[in-house]
Amino acid sequence: MLIIGVESHELTAAEREFLQHPAVAGVILFSRNFASKPQLSELCADIRASSPRPQLICVDQEGGRVQRFRDGFAKLPCLERFGELARTDSASALALAREHAFLMASEIIASGLDLSFAPVADLGRGNLAIGNRAFAADPATVAMFIESYVAGMHDAGMAATLKHFPGHGSVLEDTHFDQAVDSRPYSEIAVADLPPFTAGLRAGADAVMMAHVVYPQVAPDPAGYSPHWIGKVLKSELGFTGVVFSDDIGMAAAESAGGVAARIAQHISAGCDAVLACPPACVADAVAAMPVREYPRSRLAVLFAAKPMVWDTLAGDARYRSALKLMADLEQV
Repeated sequence: MLIIGVESHELTAAEREFLQHPAVAGVILFSRNFASKPQLSELCADIRASSPRPQLICVDQEGGRVQRFRDGFAKLPCLERFGELARTDSASALALAREHAFLMASEIIASGLDLSFAPVADLGRGNLAIGNRAFAADPATVAMFIESYVAGMHDAGMAATLKHFPGHGSVLEDTHFDQAVDSRPYSEIAVADLPPFTAGLRAGADAVMMAHVVYPQVAPDPAGYSPHWIGKVLKSELGFTGVVFSDDIGMAAAESAGGVAARIAQHISAGCDAVLACPPACVADAVAAMPVREYPRSRLAVLFAAKPMVWDTLAGDARYRSALKLMADLEQV
C-alpha cells in the first residue's frame, strides 16, 4: 500500500483521483500543507471525503526542528532536552517525556489526523539527520524514554511508530541526501542500537519505520528493503507482528533500488506493509506502479486514532492544559 504526499493547502483534482486508487491507504502532511488550524482540519476532511476507503492521515510532529505544524500548536521541545534533564532527575524527565507525547498526539488527533510518526528510537551519536531528534547517546537511556513516550501516545489514543529500524543514529550521513553505510557487525548493532526498539516493542508500539541505511556486514541491501532485517530480525527474532513502514522513497538513499516502481516493489517484497511516497513529484509514478486490486487495508486498522476529538473539547481537558504548561515552562528553562 502507499502513503502519499500532497502539494499544498488544498487537494488538486489529480490528488483526488489518486485517492480513488485501492492501493492508496493514506496521506502524509508536511509544513507545505499547513496554513492554519481551520485550514488543516478542512484538508483532512477533504482527504477523507475524496476516497471511498478510510485514509490514514499522518505527519512527523516530533518537536524541535521536526514539527510540521506550529502556529496555534504547542511548541514542542526536541527529544534531546529530556535526555539532558535525565542526568539530574531521570524520574521527572521520563514523566515529562510522557506528557510531551500526550500533548503532541492530542493536538494531532484534534486536528483531524490519525498518526504522528514517533518516537525516534535512534541514538544521538552524531548522525546529520537525527541530531537532537534523539533522546540520548546511551542505549539504556533511550530505551527508558521510548517506553515512556509510547505510553504517552497511547494515553492520547494514538498508535506509536518506532523509527528508524534497526538504528540510524550511529552513522554520519543524512539519507535524505546521501547513501548511508554502517559497517559495524551485527554484534555491535544488537548491543547499541536495538535496545530502544526492543523496549518500544515491549511497551506495545504498533508500527516500525525502517531506515534507508545499509549494514553490509549484516545484509547487502538497505534495511528498508532487506528481507533479512524485516523478515528475520524484526519479525522472526523480535516477534514483531505490527505494521512496517518504509521511510520516504523520495530520499536519495532509496535510489539504490532503481526508479520509483522498483523502489516500491523492493520494499513490498521485503515485507513493508506501506511505502511512503512523500514528494508530490513521485506520487503519480508510485500510484501507476500499483495494480488495481484488493489490498490488506485491515493491516493498518490499529493505526487510526482511537479517540477522535476536536480542539474545543481538547481545550477543556485538564491533562492537556497541564501538559501544555509543562512544555511551556520547559522551554523557559
